[in-house]
Amino acid sequence: MKRIILTGGGTAGHVTPNIALIPGLKELGYDIHYIGSYNGIEKNLIEQFQIPYHGIASGKLRRYFSLQNFTDPFRVLKGFGEAKKLIKTLKPDVIFSKGGFVSVPVVIAGKQCHIPTIIHESDMTPGLANKLAIPSATKVCCNFPETLNHLPKEKAVLTGLPIREELLSGNREAAMKFCGLSCSKPVILIIGGSLGSVVVNNAVRQVLPELLKNFQVIHLCGKGKLDESLQNLDGYVQFEYIKDELKDLFALADIVISRAGANAICELLALHKPNLLIPLSAKASRGDQILNARSFEHQGYSIVLEEEALEPSVLLDAIQKLYREKDAYIANMKQSAGHNSIQTILGLIEEASK
Repeated sequence: MKRIILTGGGTAGHVTPNIALIPGLKELGYDIHYIGSYNGIEKNLIEQFQIPYHGIASGKLRRYFSLQNFTDPFRVLKGFGEAKKLIKTLKPDVIFSKGGFVSVPVVIAGKQCHIPTIIHESDMTPGLANKLAIPSATKVCCNFPETLNHLPKEKAVLTGLPIREELLSGNREAAMKFCGLSCSKPVILIIGGSLGSVVVNNAVRQVLPELLKNFQVIHLCGKGKLDESLQNLDGYVQFEYIKDELKDLFALADIVISRAGANAICELLALHKPNLLIPLSAKASRGDQILNARSFEHQGYSIVLEEEALEPSVLLDAIQKLYREKDAYIANMKQSAGHNSIQTILGLIEEASK
């Protein structure tokens, strides 16, 4: 039996593409193991698939000053030692990494153990973790054509992003029942990323009285970010996080307001959901979400509002414009060439494992 190690973590975006590959890997007869951090979000997401999970020490490589910058290098070194020991024990045929800092010691240890390793970069330009991992990778998959310019030619492959097949099979009526909504008004789904977004949450709640005149709202707020004062508001439902029912919520949504992480926007594209993107500010990130969002805006898939322009009247105008012109956005998304991402990546894994 062939064996593969999957790795990636820190956010759901570094895990869900791995999850999308699991059914295909099982069909191909792979024995699948997962390496992540001891208690990261990846541990909870992977446990449901009955795949052996191996935790290692993980540190974050920050671009800003923090006292943890002095201690995390030791955690990274410990993680590297643990990853190398696991790889020598498991003897995988291939490693697939979706990124995040926990994946860096796994990829580097994989090279030292002569295991072919494929990594995936979702954003327009490689993040710091993948920049560190690229020299140790056999192949580097990417999501945007523009990303090819930032990768070694001999390693780069444009694959697109693996999307979980289950998202395409949502049930509108099931979502309506689950949320206690009706068919009397269109539905807006708001997603602030796997950890939620205070900025997006506050902006939406500011305009709720106006929004609820014409729409119903499903709000995925993030852990600890519910507003108890809004719990019984007619036409508004909020959840910290949704897992199994997400496909149904997508099916019910007429338009979506979202952060601009690569996973999120590629899921919206695959589902042909008209969307308003509010990318994470460059002040709080390396600006990758802004690049992702502008690419989708340029292709006619999205409206983009940057955080600095997030005034209540501007937000309301953008939502109304998106709903008014939703059919044009759907038509543009349907014309997208797309990629058979899962099969392409499985093909690379099969080739590497030989």
